[in-house]
Amino acid sequence: MIPPLLGGKLMKTTVLTLLLCATLVVAAPAPQQNAFSPDQINFGPVPPALPAGAQLAVLEGDPMSASGDFTIRLKMPNGYRIAPHWHPKRENVTVISGSFKVGMGDSFDPSKMTAFPAGSFAYLDPSMHHYGMAVGETVVQVHGVAPFQINYVNPSDDPSTKK
Repeated sequence: MIPPLLGGKLMKTTVLTLLLCATLVVAAPAPQQNAFSPDQINFGPVPPALPAGAQLAVLEGDPMSASGDFTIRLKMPNGYRIAPHWHPKRENVTVISGSFKVGMGDSFDPSKMTAFPAGSFAYLDPSMHHYGMAVGETVVQVHGVAPFQINYVNPSDDPSTKK
């Protein structure tokens, strides 16, 4: 027989230990996924800084954090345009599928764009003014160092300021 005082303490200790373990299991973050097959990539709406109509998936990191690596994918419908803009940090872009046209400069001029088919890669150094357009449904992957920021050359092109 367990003495009442010891039994009460043992029972309290056991219950508290079980509660603590249950809390740790529930509160523990899920392991971070570090490899994706195409069907595991979950696309959602683009942030307000990009024109509506495309979808975005975050594969790695947090592009809006103060620092750290990030990788995102942008799925765009045919004809989707991104107005002339620049980034304060280097942007690395890989065309996964479709074709992505890119032009350099302060105004959108389709005649000055170069088409990059699937498999193409480009990097743009900070402050390079550029614009883009999808030809067919297109997916591009962008990776770099956070925070990812888009500065439109013409502030009226910024979709986040439109209602």
